[in-house]
Amino acid sequence: MASKVIPWYKRKYSGNVKTDYAYHHTQRVVKKHSQRKSRFQSLSQVQAQATEAMAEPAYTVPEFRQRTAEEGTEEYQRVSANVGKGLAVIEEELHRMRMATKAKVESLNIQMEVKDMMRRRPEYLDDIPKMPDFLVALRPHTVWEKMPVKLFCTVQGNPRPILKWYKDGVPVNPLNAPGKYKIENKYGVHSLIISRCAVSDTAEYSAVATNQHGTATSMATVIVKRPSGAGESCHLGLVPHLTEIHASKLEVTLLDRFHVTFGVEGGSASLVCSMVVVPDLPNIPPLAQWYRDDKLLKPGKLAEMSVCGSSARLTLPHLAKDDEGLYTLRIFTKDGTAEHSAYLFVSDATPSVAGAPGAPMSVKAYDVNADFVLVAWKPPNTVNEAPISGYFVDRCEAGSDTWVQCNDSPVNVCKYPVHGLSVGRSYHFRVRAVNKAGISRPSRKSDKVTAIDAAESERLQGTEQGVPSAPGKVVATRNTKSSVFVQWDAPTHLKHLMGYYIDARVVGAKEWFACNHKPFKHNRFVVHGLVPGESYVFRVQAVNLFGLSDESQESSPIAVEPALATPSAPYGISLLSSDGSSITVAWKSPKHCGGSKVNAYYVDKRDADTLVWKEVNLAAITERVCTVDNLTEGTFYEFKVQAGNMAGVGVPSAPSSPMKCEAWTMEQPGPAYDLSFSEVRSHSLVLLWKAPVYTGAGHVTGYLVDMAKKGSSDFVTLTQEAVSTRFLQVTGLEEGETYVFKVRAVNAKGVGKASSLSDPVCAKALPGTKEIVAGVDEETGDIFLSLEACEICETSKFEWSKNYKPIGDCPRVAMTTKGRTSRLSFTNPDKDDLGRYSVVVTDTDGVSGSHTLTEDALNTMLELSYAIRHPVVPLKHGLNYEILPKGHVRFWLQAVKLSPSVSYRFIVNDKEIKSGEGFKISHDVATGVIQMVVENFTRANEGTYTAQVHDGKAKTQSSLVLVGDVFKVALREAEFQRKEHIRKQGPHFSEYLYFTVSEECTVMLACKMANVKKETSFHWFKEDDEIVPETPPNVMSGACALPIPLFSRKDQGVYKASLSDDRGKDVSVFDISGQVFDDIINAIAQIAGASASELVLQCTPEGIRLQCYMNYYTEEMKTSWKHKESKIASSEKMRIGGTAEMAWMQICDPSDKEKGHYSIEISDGVKTHTRTFDLSGQAYTDAYEEYLRLKAAAFAEKNRGRVVGGLPDVVTIMEEKSLSLTCTVWGEPTPEVTWFKNEQEVASTEHTKVMFDGGKFASLVITKVTPEDSGKYSINVRNKYGGEFVEITVSVYKHGEQLPEPKMGLPKGATPASTPVPPKSPAPPSKTPTPTPSKSQTPAPSMKSPTPGSTPASTPGPKSPTPGFKSPTPAPKSPTPTPKSPTPTSRGAKSPTPPRFMKSPTPPRK
Repeated sequence: MASKVIPWYKRKYSGNVKTDYAYHHTQRVVKKHSQRKSRFQSLSQVQAQATEAMAEPAYTVPEFRQRTAEEGTEEYQRVSANVGKGLAVIEEELHRMRMATKAKVESLNIQMEVKDMMRRRPEYLDDIPKMPDFLVALRPHTVWEKMPVKLFCTVQGNPRPILKWYKDGVPVNPLNAPGKYKIENKYGVHSLIISRCAVSDTAEYSAVATNQHGTATSMATVIVKRPSGAGESCHLGLVPHLTEIHASKLEVTLLDRFHVTFGVEGGSASLVCSMVVVPDLPNIPPLAQWYRDDKLLKPGKLAEMSVCGSSARLTLPHLAKDDEGLYTLRIFTKDGTAEHSAYLFVSDATPSVAGAPGAPMSVKAYDVNADFVLVAWKPPNTVNEAPISGYFVDRCEAGSDTWVQCNDSPVNVCKYPVHGLSVGRSYHFRVRAVNKAGISRPSRKSDKVTAIDAAESERLQGTEQGVPSAPGKVVATRNTKSSVFVQWDAPTHLKHLMGYYIDARVVGAKEWFACNHKPFKHNRFVVHGLVPGESYVFRVQAVNLFGLSDESQESSPIAVEPALATPSAPYGISLLSSDGSSITVAWKSPKHCGGSKVNAYYVDKRDADTLVWKEVNLAAITERVCTVDNLTEGTFYEFKVQAGNMAGVGVPSAPSSPMKCEAWTMEQPGPAYDLSFSEVRSHSLVLLWKAPVYTGAGHVTGYLVDMAKKGSSDFVTLTQEAVSTRFLQVTGLEEGETYVFKVRAVNAKGVGKASSLSDPVCAKALPGTKEIVAGVDEETGDIFLSLEACEICETSKFEWSKNYKPIGDCPRVAMTTKGRTSRLSFTNPDKDDLGRYSVVVTDTDGVSGSHTLTEDALNTMLELSYAIRHPVVPLKHGLNYEILPKGHVRFWLQAVKLSPSVSYRFIVNDKEIKSGEGFKISHDVATGVIQMVVENFTRANEGTYTAQVHDGKAKTQSSLVLVGDVFKVALREAEFQRKEHIRKQGPHFSEYLYFTVSEECTVMLACKMANVKKETSFHWFKEDDEIVPETPPNVMSGACALPIPLFSRKDQGVYKASLSDDRGKDVSVFDISGQVFDDIINAIAQIAGASASELVLQCTPEGIRLQCYMNYYTEEMKTSWKHKESKIASSEKMRIGGTAEMAWMQICDPSDKEKGHYSIEISDGVKTHTRTFDLSGQAYTDAYEEYLRLKAAAFAEKNRGRVVGGLPDVVTIMEEKSLSLTCTVWGEPTPEVTWFKNEQEVASTEHTKVMFDGGKFASLVITKVTPEDSGKYSINVRNKYGGEFVEITVSVYKHGEQLPEPKMGLPKGATPASTPVPPKSPAPPSKTPTPTPSKSQTPAPSMKSPTPGSTPASTPGPKSPTPGFKSPTPAPKSPTPTPKSPTPTSRGAKSPTPPRFMKSPTPPRK
């Protein structure tokens, strides 16, 4: 709290002396200047004085404010009693007051002191003449070069003195040096401002005040110092020299100015400064100049400049570290110049190789000759990278993009002589740095250099070897909330210093980061971009041609806080209420608190018709609301407010608008006030306000909130109905848009006055904003809400609220703050603590957050809190059991974490079990598993199992009830595992029998075995009958399989595999029936269905057949045929069948009813495979015609003449024997029979008899054969439907002769016989009843002739008995198999009859 004291200049005095503000500018207190310092002080003393002079002195509340009202009355009475003593007594009193003021307020800021003293003027008689007298004399100053300095003084006299300025006795004329000097006189304070001090400005300056009663002089010395590195600019207050004088008649005011900017190599940056130009002439823009580190920039590719009537812009399109520095914009105006400066930082781009150094910079050529140039550069800063081991220098001819490396090995100094240049040619140079990680990005190329003989060129200075010594002591001081001022002592050995690199590190962190990326020339630097409230340490390195020096010692840690200053002026004074004799006003807090909490406000008032201000409060006001009493009704008043902190009282606010003192009688409420914002995010914010002071005819029932975008007058009411709370969460905002708000209070009589507009607020969250987190303390179990602020300062406080009402001192919660984090802990949380909690961090840019505590969340945290306060050993798994391979039973549980000191025990049926015979108890700390193994698990082990665990203070217990059916299951499993263990001691099946189906649809019964040896035998059985496969099983392979090809229902049964040797026997049984059989069929159907071809049309004499070829087909497969989506059942009309290669459906005696779409569906239990055929249109017509043709051909084939049997192929007979060739013939009608010998018809004679009995038996009998009877005999049997021609070879040999060689087609291997050779059996029919249609043409018919020898020659090759028919559907490609021919090829025609016979040609189709 602020002390309730009264400054001397705010004390109220009563007397007969009146003051007229319009004509008198005197002061109650006169402060005489102290004796001047010696001009011959040391430089350090001068610098200390300069620092003290420029610093703002801390504010100390004068003791005069502590006078009470009674003391003021006594003072008034004493002065009144002595008024008659004359002017001598008054002057004595004034002198006493001057001396007292000098002793008490010497530390006050001079400017503040002058302004405050000028507002409080003593009352003097206006008719007393007075010679000039300096109340505030000039003070000496010592400043650095190019810094501004302000000399000011206050002088009194009657009449008002005229003051003139002199430099070393010469009058100062601002017109002689435009922009150099500025003379001001405001409120009796005379000042001389020297904007850019040079060493030549060192002089004695004097102010001479003159009136008709005399002259007074005040003198002071200004010393301008040049820092080390003469001629260089200092960062602090760096302002470039005026290059030339530019007369201008434009008035220019800078508005939005560019700030400190951060860029990255390779990127771009724009510096923009908006301004107001009067008059605004589009064709005559103001003259603007840009400077970097006191060097004038020129427009070009690397610096683009533009100036228009509203802004000046500098764009750097290709950033490099050479661009880093202090940028200054100078605008020439009517009164001189308007300037603004800010720093641009350019950091290293991401290296191409991790750990590679940054790029060098400032590449420049020196000592230019015809074939030689010396290239020098500045080294990059290395913070966390490996040290630089050297540099590569590249050159490129102007106009070319080809770079050539100049040095083969890296050079370890920052200069390199480049030889071999061509005279008259121009070159650019660049440099790359090297360390053990790799090579850096190249530097920016140098300016163009032409290799010519130069009489004089710039020489590189500095031949002294070695790097500089380390800089001296580093001191960091507070600057702003995001920057720190760092200064250091120069190195002892400079060695042609290039500059310094400054590094920083967060306190507690290990890694350093670079503060600047280009060597800075001076020993003071402002580090920007720091985190507010964070603590840092700094170090400095010096740089020259030979590299970087050792690091300096680290600075002391410093928190990033703004420097202390007085607060800025309050603003937004508004009228809250008036009753005719008093007015209640409110105002808004200063935008800048000055680094210290604002703890006092002082209010002044005045009649709007006068200029005299009167103080309202003697004691400090801590709230931002004040009721001003003792006012005159009907009078307009103005108010202004000052804020104070520990640094002093700040400047006053601007006067409020005139407010009329009149009684408010309206029934509606007055305006709400103090609109503020919390939790500003990209699309939402919370608006808060305070209730009106004037409530009208009744209490306030709610509020209406209006919103508009900044600059717009179109307000939108956000609430359809009045809200009863004094806060509102506003959603649906546009990110980056700026809004203003106003609030109207509502009572029963209506809507009241609107509040003053809120400050504009941008819908954008602060960088790094975090929300409130609800949690439970892991150690104490306390439930808490916590917020980590993204920024904070030394004076910041965390103010918690519930439902946006301050919590204050409440026994239900406790608030703690550590660093940037504040925690609100609940002492005994329950439903009364539910609600919305918010927190605001004071003295920041609006750091705040909120969290709604719900009942579900609270219950969850209460459970967790109970678990922490009553610790248990957390379990991943409770007590459980598992059966081990040997039949052992393992009881186990798993904790989340165990310590080595854990203890536990197992209890079974209320009896503790110890580790010993039959029981093994152990634990594993790493996995958290505690287990007990029962080696012999029997019926006696039925019961309840409990495990108790103690680990430190925590404990837990888990039980398992193993009785009844659950125990029986465990016991059976244990016994099974025990038997399994015994079984596996000998040969055994590691995988019992199972089935698979190959791609060829072969079913394989397979099994796997283990622990076998060569002597182990393996056998297959089906229904106890042993199966001997073609390939003996190989037990040593570890697997055996039994193939079952062409699987069908006949393969059902119980299959068994037996494995045995001298160690034991194992059997695996597989029952193929029921569901297993269905599964196998489905597996076959899955493969067969996937391989199925499209439906193929095939005509037969019986009808039209649709066929679907597949890898394998069996009738057990789930197949169905459909006609027009209707399922077809097998019948006389529609026959369904198949072979192992295909499924078919035949339409017998087809008609038009059978036209339509046909399909076959093959189901594998999961998926249905469908194949289709459209039997309609031309496809049906062609098929039907082919069916009719085949039907007729079949009828003819059935009734044609043919030899049924009885004739041999070859006959070998001895001379004088009788030969009888007899056969059975058939045909309808009865065929004609003709015999031939050597293609000559045989006539019936005594020697050769031809007989045909009953139209069935034909014979040729030769009695007493002779060699002349040898030859080729044939029989031709035919009727009107066709016939058949069969040949017989007859060989006759004499008695005693060797068997003759076969003649005329006789086989060499023929055996002589007296009887005919028995006929060969017919070839077995093919599995495919109908062959694939042939494309060959029907053979031409032959005429019946006595010489049929030409018939075989004219008969084509063997044909299918069924002429070919081309299906409308193209024949499918593989995998559809080609159907086999019903008869193999032989010397006779293809026929269902034996192949020895030749078929007569079929009559042609008509």
